[in-house]
Amino acid sequence: MLIGPYTGMDPATLILVALLFVVAESISTSVGSGGRAGMSPSSAVSLAAVVLVGPVGAAVVGFASCLAVRRQAVVKRAFNGAQFALAAYAAGHVYLLCGGVVGELGREDFPAVVLPYVAAVLTHSVLNSLLVAILFWTLGQARPRGRGRFNWRPLVAVELSSMGYQMLGLAIAAVWGGVGIVAPLLVLLPLFIARWAFAQQADEARAHEATLATLCQAVETKDYYTRGHCMRVAEGSAMIARELGMSAERVQKIRYAGMLHDIGKLGVPTKVLQKTGKLTDEEYAAIKLHPTRGYEIVREIGFLDEALAGIRHHHERLDGRGYPMGLVGMEIPESARIISVADVFDCLTSTRSYRKAWSVEDAIVELRACAGTQFDPRMVEALVRAVEREGWETPDIAEAPGGCYGSAAAEAAASPEGGAATAETAADTGSSTGAPTVPSETPAAPAAEEAVPAAADTAAPTTALSTGPATGGRDR
Repeated sequence: MLIGPYTGMDPATLILVALLFVVAESISTSVGSGGRAGMSPSSAVSLAAVVLVGPVGAAVVGFASCLAVRRQAVVKRAFNGAQFALAAYAAGHVYLLCGGVVGELGREDFPAVVLPYVAAVLTHSVLNSLLVAILFWTLGQARPRGRGRFNWRPLVAVELSSMGYQMLGLAIAAVWGGVGIVAPLLVLLPLFIARWAFAQQADEARAHEATLATLCQAVETKDYYTRGHCMRVAEGSAMIARELGMSAERVQKIRYAGMLHDIGKLGVPTKVLQKTGKLTDEEYAAIKLHPTRGYEIVREIGFLDEALAGIRHHHERLDGRGYPMGLVGMEIPESARIISVADVFDCLTSTRSYRKAWSVEDAIVELRACAGTQFDPRMVEALVRAVEREGWETPDIAEAPGGCYGSAAAEAAASPEGGAATAETAADTGSSTGAPTVPSETPAAPAAEEAVPAAADTAAPTTALSTGPATGGRDR
């Protein structure tokens, strides 16, 4: 019983099912970022084999994965074959233990066979997830990041998709007796068509992503210290959106907005973005135009949708002292309130030409201090929860060639120990009410602009740094 049973296993059926499995496994669909994991209709054939040829036959069918027609290393083929074989064999025994019958199903076998089959599907999924989790852990793909917990999302995406196919295995087994090898075609052909459409959509999404990434690089070439900023803001914005329970489609739109939030800086002179001293009135006015310019640059890109509002208004503040329109509270689009928090958080935790990066802990304290005046408290707390769970990778930026971090006074003002001052006075395109202001990523505004709210952005991510006359620092 440990290796068998062999009863009910028809050799002809076994060969046909194995061939179908190889064909289905040869057209897997990538799931998750990077395309490192995938699922295919083969899982439906594997579960159909549990019913048609029993545990041993299902294991043989599963191991046929090694023969899949696609470029794959020998080690990966061996792992996939062993994975399918073990999962199918265990599922087959659970199916039998729950009262399932092996062979071609008849009308009299329903609905009694449904419960054993569902148990087999769950067993197959759990064991498959465990094996893939071990592989991901070994490769470092799903290890905790920073202080975070295990990153289970890639596994869930794969297994939920696969379980949908697995349930169709019972339909294949049910019609096998009547139409034989045509059964999988009747059941899976519509899915093959849907899979093709999905693949086209995925390719289009990757093309969109590549286009936006190119635009990000164009912005970041203007300032050595902002390299990677747009992508980190995009990731931080997506983390907040997911934490708020937004749909996958909205999360993607907000991620796009994070990638392009500073695209308007293409219209700002490089010497202004890289300036280490205070800005003139004209220079500061040019900086404040970048959200509107960014909106104008990308507004004709149809797939951005909600992202456009995030790009245009990510420098607005809840207290109405932001720009370009001075919106107040919930007048600010939700996407913009998300990007504002992610933007400043990355700026604070990144090295700039005028100061070194803050720790994640100090940055969180600063964001919370400015919640309610500059930031939406709900977005701040969502980011905090996401960072505590998933961690945050701060950029490792070396000193730029011929560059320096700035004057000792500016560095002292920007240090975490001077954090309270930087939030309230430094970056103070200042608050006349004394409300906390997180440093913005723009060079310090001219003295005449002291009453203008601190902008959390520009040539580099939004960071609040002291910029008072005493330090000669820079609010960037």
